[in-house]
Amino acid sequence: MKLFLTGGTGYIGSAVLEAALRGGHHVTALVRDPEKAERVSLRGVTPIVGELAKSKSYAAAAEQADAIVHTAFDHTKRGQAVDLLAIDALCAAAGRRVDAGLPAAVIYTSQTWVLGDTQGQAREDTPVSPTPLVAWRPEHEALVMDRSRGGAIRTSIVRPGIVYGGARGIIGDLLKDARNGLLRVVGEGHNHWPCVYDRDLADLYVRIAATPTASGIYHANDEADESVEDIVQAISSQVRMRPDIRHVPIEEARAKMGPYADALALDQIVRSPRARALGWSPTLHSVSGNVPRLLEEFRSACEAAA
Repeated sequence: MKLFLTGGTGYIGSAVLEAALRGGHHVTALVRDPEKAERVSLRGVTPIVGELAKSKSYAAAAEQADAIVHTAFDHTKRGQAVDLLAIDALCAAAGRRVDAGLPAAVIYTSQTWVLGDTQGQAREDTPVSPTPLVAWRPEHEALVMDRSRGGAIRTSIVRPGIVYGGARGIIGDLLKDARNGLLRVVGEGHNHWPCVYDRDLADLYVRIAATPTASGIYHANDEADESVEDIVQAISSQVRMRPDIRHVPIEEARAKMGPYADALALDQIVRSPRARALGWSPTLHSVSGNVPRLLEEFRSACEAAA
């Protein structure tokens, strides 16, 4: 299978790249500069140097792929607008494949934050109530699904929980802060985070891409239902010197972090029945139960980046 991947050196995208290569698939990845192009090329990936906002730099390459996996995001004030441009370009490329009689699929990356605080267990068919930080995401999800041309293009949405593994992401920041002696928690920490191991998440993307009948919304989390306090205490117990833990009132956190604070304070219990129906099963089932492993991965990733 030929995959076109945006964000091939990003946190989620790099994991998807590795999973696709393990599966024997050919990967073409959009990267932003020659240095990153050289990095992915060494892994046997075909690099395309370009920018999400400039579709001419990658549209032709996307059109050659059996499945397009969109994991990239422009983390600037233009992020929402650039994501919309990318959706238009990638879905148009898939449409040209369909016009030529070829199979096409588009897999879009959202997140569980679109669910807001959950009442009971949130499944893929649970109505969304997004936290302000991602209030625009449901509209973009709907745009992708509406571009399916009545099912001629397989369109899918992946909503990962909070990703863990390696040195990046929210859990990676907690590991770093713990080693530096101070952990900050928004609120009391009784809220629950749905989490997913990066390699498990990547396997779901590849499974969706390779399954001819897979389409629609897929949640991705380990279903451990861990509270933030569970995670923080487990990390604290495994670092060399136990760090101080400071609980930051939500008002203070908002003043410093804006709507990101509300996202971190969400209380979510999430289930992934549609992902499991594809045969997907996470290999890691919690953050708190795997802290020694995650700390070792964190150290290795930091050393590799040095």
